[in-house]
Amino acid sequence: QVQLLESGGGLAQPGDSLRLECVVSGLPFTTYHMGWFRQAPGKEREFVASISGSGVNTYYGHTVKGRFTISRDNAENTVKLQMNSPKLEDTAVYYCAATRKMFIETMTVPTYEYWGQGTQVTVSS
Repeated sequence: QVQLLESGGGLAQPGDSLRLECVVSGLPFTTYHMGWFRQAPGKEREFVASISGSGVNTYYGHTVKGRFTISRDNAENTVKLQMNSPKLEDTAVYYCAATRKMFIETMTVPTYEYWGQGTQVTVSS
């Protein structure tokens, strides 16, 4: 069956670095675009970043652009999110997700077919 398993969350201070990883199994990984989303308490799930199946193209949410970097390793079936200079407002549960729909649609929640269980990131001073 399809599994997306996130790891790497935890507690960070503003200005630290944190790296999230999502290991994917049960699907032809290179044919899926991958995305990272986050959800803070009481808020809607928010787009963070996405990467095309080939790894060539990326999108970023405006609140993280320039601070976060998405990457993927198609040999290892993993997608990563490097979080540099995290801010208090980056605190949320972070989810990875997979889709075969058009890459231009990867900034929206309904596009995605598969989701991980999420990993908590807390940024606190």
